[in-house]
Amino acid sequence: MPMDKESLSLTLDALKQFAEERLTDERLLEFDHKDEFPEEVVRAIGSTELGIQLVFIPEEYGGMGGGAFDVYRVCEAMGRIDVGLATGVLATFLGSDPIVFGGTEDQKAHWLGRIANEGLLMAYGATEPQAGSDLAQIKTVAVPVEENGKVVGYKITGNKQWISNGGRADIYTILANTPGGPTWFVLERGVPGFTQGKPEDKHGIRSSNTTTLALDDVYVDVDRIVGHVEGQGLVQAQLVFGFTRVMVAAFGLGAGWAALDRAIKYSTERVQGGSPLSEKQGYTHKLIVPHAVALEAGRAYIEETAEGIDTQDSSLNTEGAIAKYLSTEAGNQAADAAIQAHGGYGYTKEYMVEKIKRDVRITTIYEGTSEIMEMTIARDRWQYHMKSRGQHYHDAAKRLEGLHVEFPNHGADIAALANHALAEVLELARIGKLTRNQHILFRVGELIAFAEGAAALARRAVHARKKTLNEKADARFTPDALAAISRVFARTAAHKIVSDGARWMFGADDQVRDVEGLLRSFRFAEIQRVQYGLLQDMDYVADVLYGRTA
Repeated sequence: MPMDKESLSLTLDALKQFAEERLTDERLLEFDHKDEFPEEVVRAIGSTELGIQLVFIPEEYGGMGGGAFDVYRVCEAMGRIDVGLATGVLATFLGSDPIVFGGTEDQKAHWLGRIANEGLLMAYGATEPQAGSDLAQIKTVAVPVEENGKVVGYKITGNKQWISNGGRADIYTILANTPGGPTWFVLERGVPGFTQGKPEDKHGIRSSNTTTLALDDVYVDVDRIVGHVEGQGLVQAQLVFGFTRVMVAAFGLGAGWAALDRAIKYSTERVQGGSPLSEKQGYTHKLIVPHAVALEAGRAYIEETAEGIDTQDSSLNTEGAIAKYLSTEAGNQAADAAIQAHGGYGYTKEYMVEKIKRDVRITTIYEGTSEIMEMTIARDRWQYHMKSRGQHYHDAAKRLEGLHVEFPNHGADIAALANHALAEVLELARIGKLTRNQHILFRVGELIAFAEGAAALARRAVHARKKTLNEKADARFTPDALAAISRVFARTAAHKIVSDGARWMFGADDQVRDVEGLLRSFRFAEIQRVQYGLLQDMDYVADVLYGRTA
């Protein structure tokens, strides 16, 4: 069972208090400047002192049994504090996931119990120098060792790269090829032949530890196979993608808001031309409002996906990819805008926004790059389009139209136009066989994410109005504010789909001649008309962000 609201609130409050006392901006900047992994802090967060590790561990093994929604809220809070430290905590739970999803009961009780009781640090040893997101390409091998015709252990040889906590972990899960296929093994630090490289000199998240791992005939007993069966490694890895992508999405969301909130505060204090920057529409409507809106679209999709994982007994890998894509891209762009919003100060290492920008950048790379997310989204939803004979997104649009009838002015009607337009883009791509162009496939993935994000945000705005949001959901914005935010994002998504969709359809297919007919099928005129009121909604969102509403 997921955590109750009170338990989650107590956990978030404890994390906030810990950060206020032990992780001031000055100390976080010091870790960054010194390229220092504060092991004692990471262990304090994931130990009996704070106990965040308990959120990720089922109750039967000594944890609090947090669900995906609880994990999202905790990860957002950690991302808001420091993505580097958050990565150190994430690595333990990423490392334990093969055991959680594939281990025997004895393995779960032993290893998860030790994490709960001892606060062990773990590392996830999958990525290799020539095998990033494609785990099927790993070269690390585990050769069986036999005695009297029976396999008693394995000798593992290979190299791993970009391993978070790699130089400091107590326990490692290592993916290696066996005669039966890719298989996870559990290794302890210090076994002969197992060495850790020096920390990487990284662009950001410098308070995390990232190293290479080298394995040279490292012997492990046969009982260290996760699940005691060879060849289950890729299946076990696939089971956690939706969950772990929600975690990284939440990091992007938290870091993006951390940067944006600093820019909001700065703009109330910085006077330019006789008035604060916060009162200048040219500032707020470029550097603040669009990014707040995009972050909340990401949040809406994260929350839907997390609820789905908790209630549907499904990994929701593609939904996790959309959540990660929307939230990490929004977080990265929000942090970039926050630097611009601070002017020259933002470009100096004295200001946290400079560090946040370098840190949040990794969220668009690890656990699958944004490009991998685009490909994942496009390939999966392309199958939906084909199986439904082109009706999948038209059907989604009709549901949004029904929602709009019941709750007008919440953006559902505009999100419906975005989904109708997307359906036509996909059909044109099918007729012209345009997804044979990899770039078109990726751009389609982006447009799908925007359309589904607009739909999720409209639904979230309606839930807020109906008071049916998850009781543990973020409650920063009122129903009126969420409705305006939804309308702004839906307009953005709809405009992007018709403009980018037309661009790439024309750009890829020189047989398209009926430009006016194509734009009619995209509902171009309707999408332009619903831009009416955009500036007014942006004015209102700005007033909400700056506390200028009644």
